[in-house]
Amino acid sequence: MSRRYQGGFISGTYRPFLTPNAPTGVTATAGNTQASVAFTAPSNVGGGAITSYTVISSGGQIATGTSSPIIVTGLTNGTAYTFTVYASNTYGPGQRSSATSSVTPNLTFEYLIVAGGGGSTTFAGGGGAGGVLAGSAVYTSGTTYTVTVGSGGAARSGFGTVGYSGSNSSVTGTGVSLTAIGGGGGASRLSGAGQDGASGGSGGGGSPADNTRKGIGGAGTAGQGYAGGDGAFTGWGGGGGGGAGGVGGNASGNTAGNGGTGVSSSITGSAVFYGGGGGGCSYNDNPAGSGGSGGGGNGTGQNETNGSNGTANTGGGGGGGGHNAAGGAGGSGVVIIRALVAATSTTGSPTVTTSGGYTIYRFTSSGSITY
Repeated sequence: MSRRYQGGFISGTYRPFLTPNAPTGVTATAGNTQASVAFTAPSNVGGGAITSYTVISSGGQIATGTSSPIIVTGLTNGTAYTFTVYASNTYGPGQRSSATSSVTPNLTFEYLIVAGGGGSTTFAGGGGAGGVLAGSAVYTSGTTYTVTVGSGGAARSGFGTVGYSGSNSSVTGTGVSLTAIGGGGGASRLSGAGQDGASGGSGGGGSPADNTRKGIGGAGTAGQGYAGGDGAFTGWGGGGGGGAGGVGGNASGNTAGNGGTGVSSSITGSAVFYGGGGGGCSYNDNPAGSGGSGGGGNGTGQNETNGSNGTANTGGGGGGGGHNAAGGAGGSGVVIIRALVAATSTTGSPTVTTSGGYTIYRFTSSGSITY
Protein backbone atom coordinates (compact mmCIF):
# COMPACT_ATOMS: atom_id res chain seq x y z
CA MET A 1 0.00 0.00 0.00
CA SER A 2 1.07 3.62 -0.40
CA ARG A 3 1.63 5.93 2.56
CA ARG A 4 1.27 9.70 2.44
CA TYR A 5 3.96 12.03 3.76
CA GLN A 6 4.29 15.76 3.53
CA GLY A 7 5.12 16.66 -0.03
CA GLY A 8 4.08 13.44 -1.77
CA PHE A 9 3.79 9.66 -1.49
CA ILE A 10 6.13 6.79 -0.76
CA SER A 11 5.58 3.25 -1.84
CA GLY A 12 5.92 0.23 0.48
CA THR A 13 4.12 -2.65 2.11
CA TYR A 14 2.70 -2.34 5.64
CA ARG A 15 3.93 -5.22 7.82
CA PRO A 16 2.45 -6.16 11.20
CA PHE A 17 4.54 -6.29 14.37
CA LEU A 18 6.73 -9.35 13.85
CA THR A 19 8.34 -10.04 17.24
CA PRO A 20 6.52 -11.72 20.14
CA ASN A 21 4.55 -10.04 22.87
CA ALA A 22 5.80 -10.27 26.45
CA PRO A 23 5.43 -13.50 28.44
CA THR A 24 2.89 -13.26 31.27
CA GLY A 25 2.46 -14.65 34.78
CA VAL A 26 6.18 -14.46 35.53
CA THR A 27 7.19 -15.75 38.98
CA ALA A 28 10.52 -16.57 40.61
CA THR A 29 11.45 -19.14 43.26
CA ALA A 30 14.81 -18.78 44.99
CA GLY A 31 17.27 -21.59 45.62
CA ASN A 32 20.92 -21.91 46.55
CA THR A 33 22.76 -19.27 44.43
CA GLN A 34 20.06 -19.61 41.79
CA ALA A 35 16.41 -19.04 41.02
CA SER A 36 13.76 -20.82 38.96
CA VAL A 37 11.74 -18.41 36.80
CA ALA A 38 8.39 -19.64 35.51
CA PHE A 39 6.15 -17.92 32.96
CA THR A 40 3.35 -18.35 30.44
CA ALA A 41 4.15 -18.06 26.75
CA PRO A 42 2.66 -15.03 24.97
CA SER A 43 -0.49 -15.67 22.97
CA ASN A 44 0.77 -13.40 20.17
CA VAL A 45 4.07 -14.78 18.87
CA GLY A 46 4.40 -12.24 16.05
CA GLY A 47 5.51 -13.28 12.60
CA GLY A 48 7.12 -16.59 13.48
CA ALA A 49 7.38 -19.31 16.09
CA ILE A 50 9.25 -18.53 19.30
CA THR A 51 12.79 -19.89 19.18
CA SER A 52 13.98 -19.03 22.70
CA TYR A 53 13.24 -17.22 25.96
CA THR A 54 15.70 -15.02 27.82
CA VAL A 55 15.59 -14.25 31.55
CA ILE A 56 17.45 -11.25 32.91
CA SER A 57 18.01 -10.68 36.62
CA SER A 58 18.20 -7.29 38.29
CA GLY A 59 21.83 -8.16 39.02
CA GLY A 60 22.61 -8.66 35.32
CA GLN A 61 22.69 -12.46 35.19
CA ILE A 62 21.19 -13.88 31.99
CA ALA A 63 19.82 -17.33 31.21
CA THR A 64 18.11 -18.71 28.11
CA GLY A 65 15.90 -21.68 27.36
CA THR A 66 13.13 -22.92 25.12
CA SER A 67 10.38 -23.37 27.73
CA SER A 68 9.31 -22.50 31.26
CA PRO A 69 10.81 -22.64 33.84
CA ILE A 70 14.36 -21.37 33.30
CA ILE A 71 17.06 -21.60 35.98
CA VAL A 72 19.21 -18.51 36.53
CA THR A 73 22.54 -19.35 38.18
CA GLY A 74 25.42 -17.31 39.56
CA LEU A 75 23.31 -15.41 42.09
CA THR A 76 24.59 -14.33 45.50
CA ASN A 77 22.91 -15.83 48.56
CA GLY A 78 21.36 -13.15 50.77
CA THR A 79 20.86 -10.68 47.89
CA ALA A 80 17.37 -9.87 46.61
CA TYR A 81 16.69 -10.13 42.85
CA THR A 82 13.85 -9.49 40.43
CA PHE A 83 13.58 -11.00 36.94
CA THR A 84 12.13 -10.16 33.53
CA VAL A 85 11.59 -12.45 30.55
CA TYR A 86 11.33 -11.91 26.81
CA ALA A 87 10.70 -14.24 23.89
CA SER A 88 12.53 -14.20 20.58
CA ASN A 89 11.72 -15.44 17.08
CA THR A 90 13.49 -15.20 13.77
CA TYR A 91 12.66 -11.49 13.61
CA GLY A 92 14.38 -10.73 16.91
CA PRO A 93 13.64 -10.20 20.61
CA GLY A 94 10.13 -9.33 21.74
CA GLN A 95 8.73 -7.23 24.52
CA ARG A 96 9.98 -7.69 28.05
CA SER A 97 7.64 -8.90 30.77
CA SER A 98 6.91 -7.02 33.96
CA ALA A 99 9.43 -7.72 36.71
CA THR A 100 8.75 -10.46 39.25
CA SER A 101 8.45 -9.83 42.94
CA SER A 102 11.89 -9.90 44.57
CA VAL A 103 13.27 -13.19 45.88
CA THR A 104 16.41 -13.87 47.88
CA PRO A 105 18.53 -16.94 47.07
CA ASN A 106 19.59 -19.03 50.05
CA LEU A 107 20.12 -22.62 51.10
CA THR A 108 16.42 -23.49 50.96
CA PHE A 109 14.20 -26.47 50.32
CA GLU A 110 10.44 -26.59 49.85
CA TYR A 111 8.35 -29.07 51.77
CA LEU A 112 4.94 -30.68 52.06
CA ILE A 113 4.39 -32.48 55.36
CA VAL A 114 1.20 -34.52 55.80
CA ALA A 115 0.40 -36.31 59.05
CA GLY A 116 -1.53 -39.56 59.36
CA GLY A 117 -5.31 -39.32 59.18
CA GLY A 118 -7.57 -40.17 62.10
CA GLY A 119 -9.47 -43.44 62.12
CA SER A 120 -13.13 -44.02 62.90
CA THR A 121 -15.15 -46.61 64.77
CA THR A 122 -18.62 -48.13 65.12
CA PHE A 123 -21.64 -45.94 64.31
CA ALA A 124 -19.45 -42.86 64.28
CA GLY A 125 -18.37 -39.62 62.77
CA GLY A 126 -15.60 -39.64 60.18
CA GLY A 127 -11.92 -39.42 61.10
CA GLY A 128 -10.20 -36.07 60.77
CA ALA A 129 -7.50 -35.62 58.16
CA GLY A 130 -3.86 -35.39 59.11
CA GLY A 131 -2.53 -31.86 59.40
CA VAL A 132 -0.85 -30.42 56.31
CA LEU A 133 2.11 -28.03 56.33
CA ALA A 134 3.61 -26.49 53.18
CA GLY A 135 6.31 -23.88 52.71
CA SER A 136 10.07 -23.45 52.47
CA ALA A 137 12.90 -23.65 54.99
CA VAL A 138 16.52 -22.53 55.12
CA TYR A 139 18.86 -25.45 55.69
CA THR A 140 22.47 -25.76 56.80
CA SER A 141 24.79 -27.41 54.30
CA GLY A 142 26.10 -30.76 55.52
CA THR A 143 23.36 -31.19 58.14
CA THR A 144 21.21 -34.30 58.23
CA TYR A 145 17.49 -33.67 58.67
CA THR A 146 15.30 -36.36 60.20
CA VAL A 147 12.09 -37.17 58.33
CA THR A 148 9.23 -38.84 60.22
CA VAL A 149 6.17 -40.08 58.33
CA GLY A 150 3.10 -40.58 60.53
CA SER A 151 0.84 -43.61 60.32
CA GLY A 152 -2.92 -43.41 60.03
CA GLY A 153 -5.10 -44.18 63.03
CA ALA A 154 -6.06 -47.85 63.08
CA ALA A 155 -9.61 -49.02 62.45
CA ARG A 156 -11.66 -49.50 65.62
CA SER A 157 -14.99 -50.96 66.66
CA GLY A 158 -17.23 -50.75 69.71
CA PHE A 159 -20.01 -48.46 70.87
CA GLY A 160 -18.85 -45.60 73.05
CA THR A 161 -15.32 -45.58 71.61
CA VAL A 162 -13.43 -42.84 69.76
CA GLY A 163 -11.39 -43.68 66.67
CA TYR A 164 -7.63 -43.77 67.01
CA SER A 165 -5.86 -40.54 66.08
CA GLY A 166 -3.21 -40.46 63.36
CA SER A 167 0.49 -39.98 64.12
CA ASN A 168 2.47 -36.80 63.52
CA SER A 169 4.80 -36.29 60.55
CA SER A 170 7.83 -34.03 60.85
CA VAL A 171 11.12 -32.71 59.49
CA THR A 172 13.68 -31.70 62.12
CA GLY A 173 17.33 -30.67 62.23
CA THR A 174 19.53 -27.60 62.67
CA GLY A 175 17.33 -24.52 62.23
CA VAL A 176 14.32 -26.59 61.09
CA SER A 177 11.52 -27.93 63.31
CA LEU A 178 8.32 -28.67 61.40
CA THR A 179 5.55 -30.92 62.69
CA ALA A 180 2.17 -31.75 61.15
CA ILE A 181 -0.33 -33.05 63.72
CA GLY A 182 -2.15 -36.36 63.27
CA GLY A 183 -5.87 -36.27 62.51
CA GLY A 184 -8.40 -36.77 65.31
CA GLY A 185 -10.54 -39.88 65.53
CA GLY A 186 -14.26 -39.93 64.80
CA ALA A 187 -16.56 -40.64 67.77
CA SER A 188 -19.10 -43.42 68.34
CA ARG A 189 -22.42 -42.90 70.11
CA LEU A 190 -22.38 -43.39 73.85
CA SER A 191 -25.28 -45.08 75.58
CA GLY A 192 -27.97 -42.42 75.69
CA ALA A 193 -25.86 -39.51 74.39
CA GLY A 194 -23.63 -38.27 71.61
CA GLN A 195 -19.84 -38.18 71.95
CA ASP A 196 -17.39 -35.58 70.67
CA GLY A 197 -14.81 -36.23 67.98
CA ALA A 198 -11.13 -36.00 68.88
CA SER A 199 -9.09 -32.90 68.14
CA GLY A 200 -6.05 -33.13 65.87
CA GLY A 201 -4.55 -31.76 62.68
CA SER A 202 -8.17 -31.84 61.55
CA GLY A 203 -10.88 -32.82 64.02
CA GLY A 204 -12.86 -36.05 64.03
CA GLY A 205 -16.61 -35.99 63.41
CA GLY A 206 -19.09 -36.07 66.31
CA SER A 207 -21.39 -39.04 66.85
CA PRO A 208 -25.15 -39.23 66.33
CA ALA A 209 -27.29 -38.50 69.40
CA ASP A 210 -30.89 -39.66 68.78
CA ASN A 211 -32.60 -36.83 70.67
CA THR A 212 -29.94 -36.50 73.35
CA ARG A 213 -26.81 -34.33 73.46
CA LYS A 214 -25.28 -34.39 69.97
CA GLY A 215 -21.61 -35.20 69.45
CA ILE A 216 -19.51 -32.12 68.58
CA GLY A 217 -16.77 -32.26 65.98
CA GLY A 218 -13.21 -32.12 67.28
CA ALA A 219 -11.10 -29.01 66.76
CA GLY A 220 -8.47 -28.71 64.05
CA THR A 221 -4.99 -27.22 64.39
CA ALA A 222 -4.61 -23.63 63.15
CA GLY A 223 -2.77 -23.49 59.84
CA GLN A 224 -3.00 -27.28 59.34
CA GLY A 225 -6.65 -28.33 59.24
CA TYR A 226 -10.25 -27.72 60.24
CA ALA A 227 -12.83 -28.90 62.74
CA GLY A 228 -14.96 -31.98 62.32
CA GLY A 229 -18.70 -31.75 61.76
CA ASP A 230 -21.32 -32.31 64.45
CA GLY A 231 -23.45 -35.44 64.67
CA ALA A 232 -27.21 -35.22 64.36
CA PHE A 233 -29.25 -34.33 67.44
CA THR A 234 -32.35 -36.00 66.06
CA GLY A 235 -31.47 -38.98 63.88
CA TRP A 236 -28.57 -41.31 63.23
CA GLY A 237 -26.14 -39.33 61.08
CA GLY A 238 -22.51 -38.90 62.15
CA GLY A 239 -20.52 -35.73 61.44
CA GLY A 240 -17.88 -35.62 58.73
CA GLY A 241 -14.23 -35.48 59.71
CA GLY A 242 -12.50 -32.16 59.20
CA GLY A 243 -10.23 -31.71 56.19
CA ALA A 244 -7.02 -29.78 55.63
CA GLY A 245 -8.97 -27.38 53.43
CA GLY A 246 -12.39 -27.18 55.06
CA VAL A 247 -14.62 -28.15 57.98
CA GLY A 248 -16.41 -31.48 58.09
CA GLY A 249 -20.09 -31.43 57.26
CA ASN A 250 -22.71 -31.48 60.02
CA ALA A 251 -25.14 -34.40 60.01
CA SER A 252 -28.84 -33.69 59.62
CA GLY A 253 -31.33 -36.29 60.83
CA ASN A 254 -30.39 -39.61 59.30
CA THR A 255 -28.15 -37.99 56.67
CA ALA A 256 -24.46 -38.05 57.60
CA GLY A 257 -21.97 -35.22 57.11
CA ASN A 258 -19.39 -35.33 54.34
CA GLY A 259 -15.69 -35.17 55.07
CA GLY A 260 -14.03 -31.79 54.77
CA THR A 261 -12.11 -31.10 51.58
CA GLY A 262 -8.35 -31.43 51.40
CA VAL A 263 -5.80 -29.09 49.86
CA SER A 264 -4.03 -29.30 46.50
CA SER A 265 -0.26 -29.23 46.15
CA SER A 266 1.90 -29.27 43.00
CA ILE A 267 5.20 -29.86 44.79
CA THR A 268 5.74 -33.06 42.78
CA GLY A 269 5.16 -31.23 39.49
CA SER A 270 1.46 -32.12 39.19
CA ALA A 271 -1.53 -31.19 41.33
CA VAL A 272 -2.51 -33.74 44.00
CA PHE A 273 -5.02 -33.38 46.86
CA TYR A 274 -4.06 -34.28 50.41
CA GLY A 275 -5.84 -34.28 53.76
CA GLY A 276 -9.49 -35.11 53.03
CA GLY A 277 -11.75 -35.81 56.02
CA GLY A 278 -13.63 -39.10 56.44
CA GLY A 279 -17.38 -39.25 55.83
CA GLY A 280 -19.76 -39.87 58.72
CA CYS A 281 -21.90 -42.97 59.24
CA SER A 282 -25.65 -43.37 58.90
CA TYR A 283 -28.17 -46.15 59.67
CA ASN A 284 -30.49 -48.53 57.83
CA ASP A 285 -29.27 -47.50 54.35
CA ASN A 286 -29.77 -43.78 54.89
CA PRO A 287 -27.30 -41.45 53.11
CA ALA A 288 -23.76 -41.81 54.44
CA GLY A 289 -21.07 -39.14 54.22
CA SER A 290 -18.58 -39.06 51.36
CA GLY A 291 -14.87 -38.70 52.05
CA GLY A 292 -13.35 -35.33 51.28
CA SER A 293 -11.08 -34.84 48.27
CA GLY A 294 -7.59 -35.77 49.36
CA GLY A 295 -8.05 -39.40 50.36
CA GLY A 296 -10.92 -39.23 52.84
CA GLY A 297 -12.69 -42.58 53.32
CA ASN A 298 -16.44 -42.88 52.76
CA GLY A 299 -18.77 -43.53 55.66
CA THR A 300 -21.38 -46.25 55.41
CA GLY A 301 -25.13 -46.29 55.84
CA GLN A 302 -25.36 -50.07 55.99
CA ASN A 303 -25.61 -51.60 59.43
CA GLU A 304 -23.05 -54.40 59.18
CA THR A 305 -20.59 -52.67 56.84
CA ASN A 306 -17.24 -51.18 57.79
CA GLY A 307 -16.32 -47.62 56.91
CA SER A 308 -13.78 -47.11 54.11
CA ASN A 309 -10.12 -46.52 54.91
CA GLY A 310 -8.44 -43.24 54.14
CA THR A 311 -6.07 -43.43 51.17
CA ALA A 312 -2.45 -44.25 52.01
CA ASN A 313 0.06 -41.37 51.86
CA THR A 314 -2.61 -38.68 51.68
CA GLY A 315 -3.45 -38.31 55.39
CA GLY A 316 -7.13 -38.92 54.62
CA GLY A 317 -9.48 -39.66 57.52
CA GLY A 318 -11.27 -42.99 57.86
CA GLY A 319 -14.99 -43.29 57.14
CA GLY A 320 -17.55 -43.86 59.90
CA GLY A 321 -18.52 -47.50 60.43
CA GLY A 322 -22.04 -48.90 60.43
CA HIS A 323 -24.07 -50.24 63.33
CA ASN A 324 -22.16 -53.28 64.66
CA ALA A 325 -19.26 -52.68 62.25
CA ALA A 326 -15.80 -51.11 62.37
CA GLY A 327 -14.81 -47.67 61.20
CA GLY A 328 -12.21 -47.09 58.52
CA ALA A 329 -8.52 -46.61 59.27
CA GLY A 330 -6.89 -43.28 58.57
CA GLY A 331 -4.53 -42.96 55.63
CA SER A 332 -0.81 -42.73 56.33
CA GLY A 333 1.01 -39.45 55.87
CA VAL A 334 3.75 -38.41 53.47
CA VAL A 335 6.69 -35.98 53.46
CA ILE A 336 7.86 -34.41 50.19
CA ILE A 337 10.97 -32.23 49.95
CA ARG A 338 12.35 -30.55 46.85
CA ALA A 339 15.21 -28.18 46.04
CA LEU A 340 17.04 -26.84 43.03
CA VAL A 341 20.04 -28.93 44.06
CA ALA A 342 20.20 -32.66 44.72
CA ALA A 343 20.67 -34.03 48.23
CA THR A 344 24.04 -35.54 49.02
CA SER A 345 22.43 -38.53 50.77
CA THR A 346 19.11 -39.93 52.00
CA THR A 347 17.81 -42.84 54.06
CA GLY A 348 14.35 -44.34 54.11
CA SER A 349 14.29 -45.03 50.36
CA PRO A 350 12.37 -41.95 49.17
CA THR A 351 11.14 -41.90 45.59
CA VAL A 352 13.30 -39.44 43.64
CA THR A 353 11.97 -37.52 40.63
CA THR A 354 12.77 -34.28 38.82
CA SER A 355 10.47 -31.54 37.54
CA GLY A 356 11.02 -27.93 36.54
CA GLY A 357 14.64 -27.95 37.65
CA TYR A 358 13.82 -29.40 41.08
CA THR A 359 14.97 -32.69 42.52
CA ILE A 360 12.03 -34.09 44.50
CA TYR A 361 12.17 -36.60 47.37
CA ARG A 362 8.90 -38.31 48.35
CA PHE A 363 9.10 -40.12 51.68
CA THR A 364 6.40 -42.69 52.43
CA SER A 365 8.36 -44.06 55.38
CA SER A 366 10.64 -42.37 57.90
CA GLY A 367 14.23 -41.59 56.99
CA SER A 368 16.59 -38.64 56.58
CA ILE A 369 17.96 -36.21 54.02
CA THR A 370 21.28 -34.37 53.84
CA TYR A 371 22.13 -31.44 51.55
